[in-house]
Amino acid sequence: MLAPLDWGLGHATRCIPLIDRLLKDGHEVYLAGDGRIKTLLLQEFPNLHFLSLKGYDVYYARTKKGLLFTMLQQVPKILKAIRYEHHWLDDAMKKYHFDMVISDNRYGLYHPDAYSIFITHQLLIRAPYRWMEQMLQRINYRLINKFDECWVPDQEQPPYLAGELAHPSLLPRIRVKYIGPLSRFHHDNSIEAGQHLLILLSGPEPQRSILEQNILSQLEGIVGNVLMVRGVPGEDRIPVAAPHVVIKNHLPADQMKDALLQASMVISRCGYSTVMDLMAVRKKSILIPTPGQTEQEYLARHLMEQHLALCIPQDTFNLQAALSLASSFPYQTCVFDWDQDKFENIIGDMGRINDSN
Repeated sequence: MLAPLDWGLGHATRCIPLIDRLLKDGHEVYLAGDGRIKTLLLQEFPNLHFLSLKGYDVYYARTKKGLLFTMLQQVPKILKAIRYEHHWLDDAMKKYHFDMVISDNRYGLYHPDAYSIFITHQLLIRAPYRWMEQMLQRINYRLINKFDECWVPDQEQPPYLAGELAHPSLLPRIRVKYIGPLSRFHHDNSIEAGQHLLILLSGPEPQRSILEQNILSQLEGIVGNVLMVRGVPGEDRIPVAAPHVVIKNHLPADQMKDALLQASMVISRCGYSTVMDLMAVRKKSILIPTPGQTEQEYLARHLMEQHLALCIPQDTFNLQAALSLASSFPYQTCVFDWDQDKFENIIGDMGRINDSN
């Protein structure tokens, strides 16, 4: 059974190559989630078993200053969701007897009768203050150590895509495996690039909608074709836009791959799953970290230092100016390919561990 966090769509999209691999290796896979996560995964895997599991339902503040207070307010709700999903898994195990449980950042999905795996790229959780960062890491590891194994979607050796987030000085007590960056996509020279400017929106509300309105208001003056993917699978409403702008609420994986490969430039949030996809297709990008989200703000600085992406804060973002800056930005191509053979060995190791148990 595999279940991704509902904190945006990135946790679900990065699990797609894992699900594909598990199916190819002959495993019977159950998925769990709700809302947009369920809609997205059922579009990709309509024939798989899907169990209803409510998410953490986290929301963001409208301002950077308000985000920390808003997140602290939601701590009791998050802890309640973790307790709920742990009891939910107890009931599910009695019915389905899973051999393995793979949890992408859902802290309550571990069980003594299943080999339990936790996926995260955030072993170190960034915070505004050092004391808070140390406290969050202790809490993070206390929860992660309840699992049998932790998978980190980044390189084990430099260059690191997630930087210090995935490579802190202290690791959890359980076995940590670096499985390489995860992406549904691969670079393809046969597809012609430069057909449109691609804008990808994602993440919790209200910040997703705030960025959408900001960019929509600036698109009329842009020369050339624009494709905007709103990141709201299951929604019917489409905003009105200029004739040269095509808007989609969501694209399935095959169409998203084509949209990425055909793009001259990609504008998106600085979410780690999006970054992994952009590196996989070797696409130049302009990234806008979610205001106050310390993980994305750190990633933005790290990627800028490596010249892997041009990153601009939301409060100073101007589309025309950003495209002008991108035209002279010294982009570096850093190839991160998911190691299929290595993942096969990891799955094989799990099978042997499970048999011995």
